[in-house]
Amino acid sequence: MSSQVRGGTRWKRFALVMVPSIAATAAVGVGLAQGALAASFSVSGQDFKVSADKLDGQNLIQYGGIAKGHDLSPDGKAQNHPVTISGFSNAKITNMCQSLVTPTPLGPITLQLKTGHKGTPAEASNIYLDVAELDTDAEFTNLDIGVAVGDESHKTKPQAGTVSSPYAFSQRADRAILTNVKQKAWATTAGTFKLPNLKLRLLGGDQPCYQDIKD
Repeated sequence: MSSQVRGGTRWKRFALVMVPSIAATAAVGVGLAQGALAASFSVSGQDFKVSADKLDGQNLIQYGGIAKGHDLSPDGKAQNHPVTISGFSNAKITNMCQSLVTPTPLGPITLQLKTGHKGTPAEASNIYLDVAELDTDAEFTNLDIGVAVGDESHKTKPQAGTVSSPYAFSQRADRAILTNVKQKAWATTAGTFKLPNLKLRLLGGDQPCYQDIKD
């Protein structure tokens, strides 16, 4: 694989391809050795699912990181989650669904959020996604693989507090178009996030935005 690809490039399930060290058996240890740090906050003990018909993002930066948090046990056992951090200067998301299933003594309850489903996409600026799993069809424009995460030519800078070495692996693209997106994530942060026609519902039972994908 060439270290640089110009023009449009299509990859499927690109998160593991982009940061192969994060997918290794010793993912946490390898990620830390390459300079990955946690974000400046502790993540909750639950990941969440996000689906979308399309995400159109500008100025992608992507690199490996660690999301630190605790499980849901009473004593809150510490957990480290290897993640792919994807940052965009701007992103438009069409038909977005976000879901979190929480166990309760009465059975699971699903918190479900939907937006961008009536012709106007959701729009975020300076958005960073801490992704654990991603299935999608992807097209990149002006893709550079293997750029140092601290390289000053990145149009979108790494998220503050997530990089200890400026020489760690990253890649970038002027534009990334993802379709049929299904992802599990530990955190999302954004400078602004506009959610048109927002619908928030509490649903009884296990009703995620999508069912787990079997390889």
